Amino acid sequence: MKILATQTIGLLQKIAADEEWALEDGARLLAQAVVGDGRIWLYGAGELDAVVTAALLGPDRLPKAARIESREVGDWNETDRALVFARFSNDNEAIRLVEQLQGHGVDTVAVSALVKDEPGLAELATVHIDSKLSRPLVPTEDGRRIAMPTVTAASFIYYGLVVLLDDILQEYA
Repeated sequence: MKILATQTIGLLQKIAADEEWALEDGARLLAQAVVGDGRIWLYGAGELDAVVTAALLGPDRLPKAARIESREVGDWNETDRALVFARFSNDNEAIRLVEQLQGHGVDTVAVSALVKDEPGLAELATVHIDSKLSRPLVPTEDGRRIAMPTVTAASFIYYGLVVLLDDILQEYA
C-alpha cells in the first residue's frame, strides 16, 4: 500500500507541476461555453466514463454539461466545447470523436496519457492535458507491474479544471 500511495501522490504532483498551463488553457476554453450560449459535451472512453458521471451527478458538477451518448453526430455547434477523457492519446474512438466535434466547430479539451510517436489526441485537440499515466505504478515480485489508477488521474485533472473554471467564472459574476 505504501508504494501505491507514494507513486500515486508523485503522479498527481507531476500532473500539477507539468500540466499547469494546459489546465489553465483548458479551463479558459470550457469557460467560453459557460459564459456564452454553448454547452460542454463530455465523453469518457471505457472506465473514464466514471469521470463524466462525476461531472454530471457529483457534488462539483460542470455547468451546462451533457454526456455525448454515442459517436453519432449530436446537436453540436461552434459555441459548444467538449471535454474528452481517454486512457491513451492514441485511442481510436476518442480520436474519431474529436475529429467529428471539430468538424462542427467544437473546440475540445482532451485528457489522456501521451503516447510518444502516436500523439493523436495531443495533436488534434485544442488543448491536451497529459495524465502522465503510461503504465501501472506498482512493481511486483515477479517483474510485472500493477495498479494503473486511470480514473484517479483523470478525476484529479477534472477537479483541477473545476477549480480553475470556478475562478474564471467568479471574475464574470
